[in-house]
Amino acid sequence: MSVDTTPGTTPLPSSAAQASTTLPAHLEGLADRARGYVEAASSANTRRAYAADWKHFSAWCRRANLTPLPPDPHLVSLYITACASGTAERGMKPNTVSTIERRLAAIGWNCTQRGMSLDRKDRAIATVMAGIRNKHATPPRQKEAILPEDLIAMLETLDRGALRGIRDRAMLLIGFAGGLRRSEIVGLDLGRDQTEDGRGWIEILDKGALLTLRGKTGWREVEVGRGSSDTTCPVAAVETWIKFAKIAKGPLFRRVTGRGKDVGPERLNDQEVARLVKKTALAAGVRGDLSEVERVQKFAGHSLRAGLASSAEVDERHVQKQLGHASAEMTRKYQRRRDRFRVNLTKAAGL
Repeated sequence: MSVDTTPGTTPLPSSAAQASTTLPAHLEGLADRARGYVEAASSANTRRAYAADWKHFSAWCRRANLTPLPPDPHLVSLYITACASGTAERGMKPNTVSTIERRLAAIGWNCTQRGMSLDRKDRAIATVMAGIRNKHATPPRQKEAILPEDLIAMLETLDRGALRGIRDRAMLLIGFAGGLRRSEIVGLDLGRDQTEDGRGWIEILDKGALLTLRGKTGWREVEVGRGSSDTTCPVAAVETWIKFAKIAKGPLFRRVTGRGKDVGPERLNDQEVARLVKKTALAAGVRGDLSEVERVQKFAGHSLRAGLASSAEVDERHVQKQLGHASAEMTRKYQRRRDRFRVNLTKAAGL
């Protein structure tokens, strides 16, 4: 049986693909559903990145007069070497270690979807990858945390009387107070089981909002309490958006159309969250001590999560639960401006 090797495609695993060609016609619906489950196994962002990485690998193979399939560990080791040295394509800068690791994962994933296997622990790959990590690894570049005073200044840059401003205000506040990932913000529905592509839903209660989210670590519940003022209350902001957008069901955050006067049915893309954070942070003059280029690079959707982790004066376990982290160590990585020397082991040891 031939297997589709077109870059960027997502074929069925070999067993399911074989079944779709040999089973009776009345089972074809199950084959289609199996394809849906294959896609649901990873996020849309991951699939897009893996498709782009597979296209990059396939293009490199074509230029070298080689074939990407079946997977050859020695060939893959040469490819990641080219990525690390900046020779994978003309005019390309050397890839970072994290990018190379993602490209390697993408090659393995795409091979698996085509019913083949790539042993990433093979000596030819593992030894080269270890050398790349030792030679090129650098500390991660963390995004700047948006602190409460920054967020308030950012909110002031939005038009409170415009639908888009009302929506953006609600997105920033709920994203910050909930410690949400950008995909979790735009993935919210007004209720349970309302859309196929939703990543959770919101329930508005007297004392706040309860968010039920499907994140990287599984399902979790996030409680967002009401704020001390309606102007900075995330729950009030969401209620205002729902009221003026006239949303009764489906995606919570949608595109504003018709010159800012109408609300469409489509869910926002998660990239809109990153663009919103960057735009309002720049407009508010956050980190004005830096150049505009540096400021653009400092802020992204994760700045909201980092802001909550850095500013919430509560037991670290509560922050860990809110952000959905599996470990306290991961939560500490988000605490950008915490007092790192609050616990002084030098003095505690008697020095």
